[in-house]
Amino acid sequence: MPDSPLRQAALEVESHVGSQGWDQPPRLFALVPTADLIAAEPGLADQLSDDPDSITPIEQELPEGRELEDLLTEIEWPDAVTGCAAVIERIMLPPEAEESLPDDPDAIVEAAINHPDRREVRLVAAVMRDGRSHSAVRAKDPADAELLEGPDLVPGLIEHLRSTLT
Repeated sequence: MPDSPLRQAALEVESHVGSQGWDQPPRLFALVPTADLIAAEPGLADQLSDDPDSITPIEQELPEGRELEDLLTEIEWPDAVTGCAAVIERIMLPPEAEESLPDDPDAIVEAAINHPDRREVRLVAAVMRDGRSHSAVRAKDPADAELLEGPDLVPGLIEHLRSTLT
């Protein structure tokens, strides 16, 4: 996987959230150029990367009780924010399981929770104003599950985040 400041920011977000365990609410981060942050707050220089191209994630407070996807429709970032990242936990089912799911949305949730082949995953998506993206997916089980990453592993979340940057 080619390295980049965006990839490093996405991995930092995943590591930060992952260090706090599972069963967490959605998390949202503004992505700002580290150099701009240090220029605005010189006292942070010792805590941040000295790489002039690095990106620093800054966690945002989210109201409780709302779906992240709904909140993202209301967010517009100021120009100083060059990107954003989000972390959500979801249940994934194998493609063949979708055929047997009920039509009722509440029943779908119950069926997914009780499906024997379900996988609980943490999804991370990070996007920049210029269109670049990076994403990561980690399964809850096994405890040492490999982190999968790439530019478009969670396309729906990436598109939701992109809409906040226009």
